[in-house]
Amino acid sequence: MMSLLNIGMSGLNASQVSLATVGNNIANANTAGYSRQQTIQSSNTSHLNGGVFIGSGTTLADVRRVYNAYLDSQLQTSTSLSNDANAYLEQVSPLDKLFSDKTTGISAVLSSFFASVQTSAGAPSDTAGRQLLLTNAQTLSNRFNALASQMQQQNEGINSQLTTITDKVNQLTSSIAGLNQQISQAANSTGSGPSNLLDARNEAVRTLNELVGVTVQEYNGSYNVSLGTGQSLVMGNTANTLSTVRSGIDKSQLNIQVNSPSSVSDVTSVISGGAIGGLLRYRSDVLIPAQNELGRVALVVADNINTQLGQGLDANGQFGASLFSSINSAAAISQRSLASSGNDAKSGNLDVTIVTSGNLTIYDYQVTFTSEKAYNVVRSDGTAMGSFSLDDDPAKEIDGFLLNLHGKDETIAQGDSFRIIPTRNAASAITTTMTDANRLAFAGAITASTGTGNGGTGTITPPTLTGALDIYGKGLAESQSFIRDALPVKLVFGAVTNGTQTYTVYDAKGTDISSGSIVPGQEKELAIDVTMRDEKGDPILDANGDPKHFEFNTTVSGTPANGDSFTVAFNVDGKSDNRNAQSLLNLQTKSTVGTNSGSSSSFTSAYASLVERVGAKASQAQIDTSATGAILATAKSSRDSVSGVNLDDEAADLVKFQQYYTASSQIIKAAQETFSTLINAL
Repeated sequence: MMSLLNIGMSGLNASQVSLATVGNNIANANTAGYSRQQTIQSSNTSHLNGGVFIGSGTTLADVRRVYNAYLDSQLQTSTSLSNDANAYLEQVSPLDKLFSDKTTGISAVLSSFFASVQTSAGAPSDTAGRQLLLTNAQTLSNRFNALASQMQQQNEGINSQLTTITDKVNQLTSSIAGLNQQISQAANSTGSGPSNLLDARNEAVRTLNELVGVTVQEYNGSYNVSLGTGQSLVMGNTANTLSTVRSGIDKSQLNIQVNSPSSVSDVTSVISGGAIGGLLRYRSDVLIPAQNELGRVALVVADNINTQLGQGLDANGQFGASLFSSINSAAAISQRSLASSGNDAKSGNLDVTIVTSGNLTIYDYQVTFTSEKAYNVVRSDGTAMGSFSLDDDPAKEIDGFLLNLHGKDETIAQGDSFRIIPTRNAASAITTTMTDANRLAFAGAITASTGTGNGGTGTITPPTLTGALDIYGKGLAESQSFIRDALPVKLVFGAVTNGTQTYTVYDAKGTDISSGSIVPGQEKELAIDVTMRDEKGDPILDANGDPKHFEFNTTVSGTPANGDSFTVAFNVDGKSDNRNAQSLLNLQTKSTVGTNSGSSSSFTSAYASLVERVGAKASQAQIDTSATGAILATAKSSRDSVSGVNLDDEAADLVKFQQYYTASSQIIKAAQETFSTLINAL
């Protein structure tokens, strides 16, 4: 009877634990990371009785956690990828809208600006038209400023998010280290870790992958957690911390570093996955290049418009002034070079001067000094730009800019490094400096007239200055004065000889300064170089010892008669002249951006390319987010199909174990009744 009673008791105990396990599964159906549990039973030892083996009931072998390490690993990886893509998309989508929307982008205001230039070219003396152009110029520079400000705010927002997320990472890594310790202690006591602690640790790792991509290796029951290239975050019961620090070279950006008891390591370049990975990837792939590219457009717009205005005359008959701020202001020159925090404490910084805005790129440059004077330059796309020296005279141009020491008394130590950002801050720095609309130079600086006694059919087009004046140079006023003083010059044609006709150019003093020939009846563009001379006829030299001179172009057609002349003089009355306004209008379609790249473009095309590139990144981000989201959903479904709680299955098990419990009770009852019958019989 005792055997039957024991069998019933074993079944009762097993069914009771099974019911409790099913109830626990149902209660935790919505618990994040919970892995369902199931009881494992085994048969008790059979006993020999009357030549046969009779069973002695059941034993509860284990309450097993239903878990698949491979499926959980897939879930961890897909969680990291999905959150990386989501963080990237959340950043690139607003920027895409900002650039492409006509109310916030550059295209519409740039078109409005050139529309007002076209209006002024049609009526150069109209004051209202001039004022409208000035207003539209202000709107254009303000729009550049607004876009730059938005991107700077986004950069600051990324910095703030990185700080917040690293704090959350530290909380999770500390939790994982604590769970490692608890699981290890429990395993030492019972031989296995409690399922709830194992689930909590796995959920902590999954949540950690939402923040930053990590890899996990199990050793002696503990999780060792590390970043992409092996930088340890958790080692057994010890957790290292992440922190944000200002970049050693670009103080506007925060970098990520791992802090261990024995060392500090910058891991910004090796982090991938999770929200941190997505933010860093967006910053390097989209935000910084977009800032550089928008800055390049702003620089080229300001430089070309200023330079063109400097070649004409305003409504007062004076050479034109700059419409926009100087691209080479003292502040701009000094802010384009970022000195590394590891440089020698006695070292100075570099000045970066833009000399050919059309040659600028959208890249940054790493400058490393191999001696006090010599340095190597590597572009951020990996292109080695070559070796240079501060003693180079003249300084060698690097993609449109020159490098010099910031101060004459400053020095650079061997090993010092700098990051050159020629265009990064240009969009935020551009301003409209002109306030008087009469200072807009719409007229051509020089004009041509036909000699009164000319008898031939020769004609000459209005001349244009070809050597652009340095609109920002200290010697601008002197150069402008020189052109006035060097004019007028006269072109005098000789007789036709052997199918050609010679001409001679005389300066204001009647000195023969150049000569050439044309083919009568054919158009020919003449490039005339005028050198200023003193009373003795000797060239007047500038500060560098070079002869002062300027050039202009004009086209001669027809057949001048022998002795016919044309006079090129300063345009003293150019209020109705629109030649320089027309040249200004031509800048709208002229290839002025990336002129040394083999794929130069206009202002509008360059900005359109920026919009297109950011739009393509946003479109790809949307695709990546959808794809990684689908992968994550599949991984979660696969994990849940094994480890998740299915309430229908649990309900069926509940009924089954209830019946099991009832049946075991009946066994005990039968044993009791049998025992009572025997007692009563005695």
